[in-house]
Amino acid sequence: MTTIHVLNGPNLNLLGTREPSIYGQDTLADIERSLQAKASAQNFGLVFRQSNHEGDLIGWIHEAGLSGSPVILNAGAFTHTSVALHDAIKAAAAVVIEVHLSNTHTREPFRHGSFVSPVARGVIMGFGAHSYTLAFDALVQTGLKSMSS
Repeated sequence: MTTIHVLNGPNLNLLGTREPSIYGQDTLADIERSLQAKASAQNFGLVFRQSNHEGDLIGWIHEAGLSGSPVILNAGAFTHTSVALHDAIKAAAAVVIEVHLSNTHTREPFRHGSFVSPVARGVIMGFGAHSYTLAFDALVQTGLKSMSS
């Protein structure tokens, strides 16, 4: 069974209450429940994690990449600052779909750049919580269903 890792960075634990006009009303638990149901229905495993600490995300990327498991990554603000996440994805040969709830290109200029994008298979942004579903579908439809972990 293929396991998909969904990794979430800083402040995403506050979804539902943090700037709902930008990030929406869904909580991270809502997103996890939705993806877990989708994964179960399609015979996938799901590891869903969140941390406000960059080192945790790096370790989880290593774990997923080295085991051959694909990753849906919402690195939050680390997207725009972390060379270490970029290097972790490359070092572990992790297959990553970068996800953002908002369209970062319509926001503050400091959010326009990403250290994750150059090493990600693709980027999905601007669809709120549905961005995670689109990333899940993209992984499945691009042949990662045949990977085992």
